[in-house]
Order: sequence, then structure tokens, then C-alpha cells
Amino acid sequence: MHSLFELFKVGVGPSSSHTVGPMVAAMRFAEECNSEQILGAVQRVLIELYGSLALTGLGHATDGAVLAGLSGLHPADVEVDVMRKTIQSIRDRSRLSLNGQREIPFDVVNDLLFLRNESLPFHPNAVRFTALDKGGFVLLKRVFYSVGGGFVLREDETLNQADSILQQQTIPFPFCSAQELMQMCHANQLSIAEIVDRNERVWRDDNAIAQGLDRLWSVMQTCIERGCQTEGVLPGGLQVERRAPRIARQLLRDDYVKADIDELLNPSCRVGTPEDRQRGTPMDDVLNVNDWVSLFALAVNEENAAGGKVVTAPTNGAAGVIPAVVAYYQRFYPGANRDGIHTFFKTAAAIGILYKRNASLSAAEMGCQGEVGVACSMAAAGLAACMGGTPDQIENAAEIGMEHNLGLTCDPVKGLVQIPCIERNTMGATKAINAARLAVLYGDGRHRVSLDRVIETMRQTGVDMQSKYKETSLGGLAVNVVNC
Repeated sequence: MHSLFELFKVGVGPSSSHTVGPMVAAMRFAEECNSEQILGAVQRVLIELYGSLALTGLGHATDGAVLAGLSGLHPADVEVDVMRKTIQSIRDRSRLSLNGQREIPFDVVNDLLFLRNESLPFHPNAVRFTALDKGGFVLLKRVFYSVGGGFVLREDETLNQADSILQQQTIPFPFCSAQELMQMCHANQLSIAEIVDRNERVWRDDNAIAQGLDRLWSVMQTCIERGCQTEGVLPGGLQVERRAPRIARQLLRDDYVKADIDELLNPSCRVGTPEDRQRGTPMDDVLNVNDWVSLFALAVNEENAAGGKVVTAPTNGAAGVIPAVVAYYQRFYPGANRDGIHTFFKTAAAIGILYKRNASLSAAEMGCQGEVGVACSMAAAGLAACMGGTPDQIENAAEIGMEHNLGLTCDPVKGLVQIPCIERNTMGATKAINAARLAVLYGDGRHRVSLDRVIETMRQTGVDMQSKYKETSLGGLAVNVVNC
């Protein structure tokens, strides 16, 4: 079982598997150099990127991420500006402070290799770190796999030789399938959120859980606000313009450029109120709410594409779906409150845990169905819970959310998390809302296809999908759109 705070993690963009994961792996390697007491002898560190990390690593900022990680920086608490300055200093000076303690020479060209035609067996996202002394003798060598959503496994951990502290704890309600989860809910008269809450108490008290959830939502809200305020063109060379600020101004119908988060999420400014009429909101536009949802998702994913601070939900590439749906709930749903937002995250986490356990959150394994598809399914479940859905209706919402994302490929143009990734989050968010409404407002929980069947179908589809459609930029839009 995973903690919900493993599934939802604060990190930096643009990718959980290609930025956050490699950064964590590099930081772990630097810490091992210290704990193995070889730090003083290290004169060179060689980094070798394989598979998808090599093919789309430049567009996903993998190179900078490993440099930051080797410098001892962690994606959860690093300031983005500090990270950028650290990376630039390494490039300019050809010097790296290993674990933030020992400065060594570092040649970006010769010490950071993209092995585009090579793969390692366990997972497409692989990186090997080698520490050498001044004579070229190998002091320490480690292989790490970034398996999606910011989760990282060292090579020996893939063989189950190392159990995490969390896995050693006794979980009151361990579930391996949606069917088991439903049975636990019915037998104990508990909601899905309550099941997750009971499990989470193994590691944290109620106050720590609440504070952790508040922090997640705070980071998401700040990300929405930044995304709606920051003008300009996204980095990477595709000249993709940030659209969220313009759309925010258009929806708010105001003269000022910057809208704060209270304006964006203020429940009193709903469509059809006198406030909206004063702002000039089209009263007959029934899709206005949909535009707000798209705005929230765009704002987050434009920030992610720029390397800003986001929450993996469950990945960076799909980071906009859940914040957009939570923001929809807060801004437009009657009676929305803090407890409801906590219920949303706990319920969504239960669904994400099932995908993590029984399939994958990695686009390099599953295509984008493993990222935006999973986020859509999680968001649909979370919103259904906030709408008062039963466990069966919530499971139905999650199933609908994934069923209509099956087969979704990952083919980022120029290896950047921009096209089609940013707009794809708006589609995932609107699908999630529709799925929740179908399941709760117009369903009774009975449905022909179970969530377990859909998760297994997603897994099989990912296995069958050609590798060129799985985060390699070797197929799909990536080869049919001119990059220059």
C-alpha cells in the first residue's frame, strides 16, 4: 500500500518521470556517495540515460534535473530559481558540488550521456550513475528506474530485496483491487475516503494528514494563480504562447492584468450572479463553466511546462486535471468546503493506488492513458465523492473516466511537455466532471464494466502499444508536426 502523500507529491516541472524521478535518483546517489564514505575520493561522476529518458530527456529537462539532484537539491522543497541558478552555474563553470559538499569537475558533454539506442531491461526510464576516483577506478555504480509519478526504484529494489518503511507497517484496510475496496466499504460501512484515512493514520495523526492535504491544495492554488498571471512564451523552441492569462482576463471581464486566487476561485462569482452580469459574462453561454475548468488546467500545465512548482497528480504531465476539477468543485459546487476537498484527495488517491499497483503511472510504459487517463479517473472519483456518491457510484465514475481514455498515446512534439500535453489536461478535466455527473446524478452504481477490468485493459493496451507512441517522440504528432 502507498500513502496518499506518495501519490501526490510536490515537485518541479515539466515531468514527474523525466524530471522529478531522475532528480530524486541523482540525489539518492549523491547521498550514497556520502554514506559509503567515498565522497572525498570522487573526482568524476558519469551519468548515462537510457530508453525514454535518453530520447525525450532534453525536452523534459532530465539533464538539468540530474545535475540539481547530484548537487543535493530535492524537488519537493527546492526553490525553482535556486535550482535554475545551480544548473546554470554547473554548465558555466564545469564544476559540480556533489551532495552540496564536495566540488568536482563536471563536463556536461562527456559526463552526461544520452544513450538513445540503448535500453535497460526493467523499465524504459533508466539512469546509471558511476562515481570514479582520479585514476578512473569505479568507486560506486548504481542503476535507478524512474517508474512514473516521481516514484524511483534502485536496481536491487526492483527485485524486492528492499522493502520501504511504509510496506513494513500494518495497514488496517489493505486492498489490491477495486472489488476488495468495495467489499471493505460495504462490510465496514465506510466511505472510500474513510478507508484511505484509516490507512493513512498508520503513518500520520489526523492533524498531520489535514495539514498535508491543505499544503497540496495550497501548492495547486498557487500554481493556478501563477499560471493565470505569467505572460510569455514557453521555453523549448516551439514558441507556444501562454494562454491562461488572456483567458483569465476574458472570463473575469476586468481591466486589470493580474487576478488573484480569490477572484479565480471565489464561489460568489458564479455564472448567472449579479457580479457576473457586472463583469459582462455572457449570460446565455451554457459552456462558460467549462471554460473556467479549461482555464484552471491550462494554467497549471503551462506552469509545469515552464519548469514551475506543481503537484504530481499523479504525474506532472497530467498535473492540471485534478487541480482543475477541485477548483471547479470549490468555485461552482454548492456547499463546497475544506472537508470536501480533503474527501476529494483521499478518494482520488485510492483510485490512483489501484492504477499504480495493477498497471502503471508511466507514459513510457502505458502511453498517456497512464497519465491523463489515470488523472481523469482519479478526478472523476474524487468529484463523485464530493457530490455524495456511494462507493459503487464512485467506482463507476472512475471506470467511466478511464474507459474513454483507453489507447491514449504519448507523442510529445520535440520531446516537450507542451503539445499535446497542455490541452490534453483540459480534456481530461472536462471528461472527469462528465463521468462524475453520469455516475452520481444519472446512475445507481450498477454498471456492466468494472474498474478492475478497465485497469487491466489499460495495462494490456499499454503492453500492446508500439514503443514509438510511449514518450519517445518517435511517432504520432511528434513526427507529423514541423518542429522548427
